[in-house]
Amino acid sequence: MNSLQKYSLRIADNSWILGCRLAEYSSHGPFLEEDLAITNVGLDHVGLAEAIYKYVAELDGEKSADDFAFRRAEQEYFNVQLVEYPNEHFGYIMARQFMFDVYQFYFLEALQNSKDETLAALAVKSLKEVTYHLRRSSQWMYRLGDGTTESHAKIQEALNHLFMYKDELFFMDETDEELIKSGVGVDLNNVKKMWEEKVSEVLTKATLQKPEVPHFSLEYGKNGHHTDYFGYILLDLQYLNNKYPDAVW
Repeated sequence: MNSLQKYSLRIADNSWILGCRLAEYSSHGPFLEEDLAITNVGLDHVGLAEAIYKYVAELDGEKSADDFAFRRAEQEYFNVQLVEYPNEHFGYIMARQFMFDVYQFYFLEALQNSKDETLAALAVKSLKEVTYHLRRSSQWMYRLGDGTTESHAKIQEALNHLFMYKDELFFMDETDEELIKSGVGVDLNNVKKMWEEKVSEVLTKATLQKPEVPHFSLEYGKNGHHTDYFGYILLDLQYLNNKYPDAVW
């Protein structure tokens, strides 16, 4: 697997796994409009993942998009660990979504300028959706943080737990460095600066505290190291494919 394929899979896997997590919450939203919103956001993520898996399949020449989506071992998925975190309660869903939305917004904004025409085009298309995602999750941070005593406590609890996963969003290795030099990839140092500014702005307005957490791991999902939660996601995700490996749509 070359660097472009791995880089593309990281983008796709982030959206694919987050989309799966959001799908788990379908029909469990706090009210109908929000239930539909969560489902639609999940579908947006699945749509981006599908488009990139098709692109990676073209680059590969042998495997299909479904092979990349459903037929890889755990260590062959390259999503960040943040998107694996379970839906403990609505506060966790929105804190996770907000943290990832801020990252994805600035990442895709920069990816629009990629010299890879396919990734650049997908970034332009997806940024329209992610702009809505970020506006929605920011509004929920305000609503929960500056709401009732209970809603404030729950969203702060979620942030306190999830913030330890933020460093991986900006971790760069030789894959990133190679594609940055070629004009394809995004410098995540720039994304990190904008992420920190936006997150601080929203949390302050939401009367929430920005958690201070230690750097906790170098074994990142970007390199195939996942949390214990990830195996359970794959059990559901790959069940039909494993049971009916020759099935076609």
